[in-house]
Amino acid sequence: MSKFSEKKPSITPEAPDRIQADVLDPIDYQYRDRRDIDITISQPEYTSLCPMTGFPDVGCITIRYRPDVRIIELKSLKYYLLQYRNVGIFYEHIVNRILDDLVQVLEPKRMEVSGEFTARGGITTCVTAVYERTT
Repeated sequence: MSKFSEKKPSITPEAPDRIQADVLDPIDYQYRDRRDIDITISQPEYTSLCPMTGFPDVGCITIRYRPDVRIIELKSLKYYLLQYRNVGIFYEHIVNRILDDLVQVLEPKRMEVSGEFTARGGITTCVTAVYERTT
């Protein structure tokens, strides 16, 4: 009979390069000439995999931005974030990757992406990446 410690899950996380940003669908912001707005989007059920263990990482991804010409269509954002489900990626890389992909598609005036991840080993982690357009 094998020992419990010898039974390890056989989970192989997928590589981050499987994430496709082309699913993100921008929409024209029709009030751009009238006023600036700030948009906050939260995905409280974000999941990916730890690249070291293959165990699930769970957290809340929050995106705050001030659009210029385009805003994000929410269904496309949902499908974009679902792609991370079986991907092995570190917290710090998650928020930077999401920020880079959204900035490329939307070209906002300002954007911030935060990930608040549930405790693993008694440690909670919150990571924030920020983009500000320089004019």
